[in-house]
Formats: sequence, C-alpha cells, structure tokens
Amino acid sequence: MPTRTAKSTRRRSLARPADPAGGIAGLIDHTLLKPDATEKQIRQLCREAMQYEFASVCVNPAWVTLAARLLRRSTVKVCTVVGFPLGANVLDAKAYETVAALSDGAAEIDMVINIGALKAGDDETVRSEISLVADFCRRGQALCKVIIECALLTDAEKVRACRLAARAKAHFVKTSTGFASGGATVEDVALLSRTVRKWKLGVKAAGGIRTLADARRMIAAGATRIGTSGGVQIVKEERSMGG
Repeated sequence: MPTRTAKSTRRRSLARPADPAGGIAGLIDHTLLKPDATEKQIRQLCREAMQYEFASVCVNPAWVTLAARLLRRSTVKVCTVVGFPLGANVLDAKAYETVAALSDGAAEIDMVINIGALKAGDDETVRSEISLVADFCRRGQALCKVIIECALLTDAEKVRACRLAARAKAHFVKTSTGFASGGATVEDVALLSRTVRKWKLGVKAAGGIRTLADARRMIAAGATRIGTSGGVQIVKEERSMGG
C-alpha cells in the first residue's frame, strides 16, 4: 500500500456540478491525455482553462504538479487519471497513483475500473477498488469519477458498474477513456443518468465530443460534466451564438 499522504493544508470543496444556465464552460474538463503531450502544450492548456473558466484541466499524472502550480490562483481544478487507460492495474498501483496525485495537487481523480472483472461477474473486486480510490479522494477533499468504458460493456453491465460506483461512494460515473473503440453516446449518457440519479451522482460524458451540438446533446441526456479536448472551440461557438 502507498506510504505517501495527500496534502491536508488545502481544503477542497466537493462542489455540485456547474449550472448549464451559466454557460457551458463551467461543465468542461479541458483535456489533454495524449502520450506525446509536451510541457508547452500543458502550459497552453492551463492558460486556456483560466481564460475560458473551465471546470478543470484533465492531464496525465506526470503533469499534475505543473498544472497545480499554474492554476493555484484560479478556480480551475486539476483532474488526473488513475489506472488509465486500461483499468487492468493491480489495486496497490491504483491506490498509489491516487495518493500521489492528491499529494501533487489533483482535486479530481478519473479512475478506470477493472473492466475484465466486471465482465466476469466479479463485482466485489470492482466495488472494492472503487471504494478504496473514493476513500482516498474523500480524505483529500477531492472528487472521484469512475470510468466504466461503455464501448466495451452491455447495457446490463453498464447498469451494474453504475450501481457499484454508487455503493462505493464515488461522485461521478464517466462514459469513456477516449482510448477504446468508441466514446460517449447520447444513449449511454441517458442510461447512466437514469441509473445514478437516485444516488445523486454526476455523469461525465467523454470521448468524441467536439462541437457545441455534441456537448448540448450530452447535457440534454443527463451529463453534468463534459470531458473534451475541444473545449475552446465549443465555448467560442456558444459565444458566437450569443450563449
């Protein structure tokens, strides 16, 4: 198990999802998860996030410290990924990644479930790993978003994954990593939203969302957060239309 501890000096609010009426920017996780991302690109991502007042930047773990430093005087949160993109890591690795990310300044963790365990019916393995990551997040006043990778699941498996995330006290379920065979669909977002509504979990739609029309369809279906690398273009499109 990890020996690093999350910083406790900076208290983070577990805020409710932003209100779409205030503009779509507050729903966007401005994302750069490409393996060849450079420091220059991460700095640009953070500048854009502050300029457009996105909810967060979502970056790979190696960039969390830099992003946290660049965003420390802004309202933009730092989001990072755990067990990404396959979810097939051992539990201790996911635990260490989470604690290290929180210590480095992350305020949101997007973790990938053990997809093979879910498909094999091993619900306890899935629930227990989500629970461990979610517990570390709560201790660090951070949000835990659970990536279930809808493209690889049946509808029944998606529902089970959502229920396991709720039982494990996660804060969000998320459709996709963006690295599988498909990204977010309106149908999946609607299914996830219906399933988690009674537990008041958020729904993050991610993967293939590139236009304002794409984002609005996901929000209408129940998404409370949008993960996209096209956030700047989406907000510019919204503003050009008068909001």
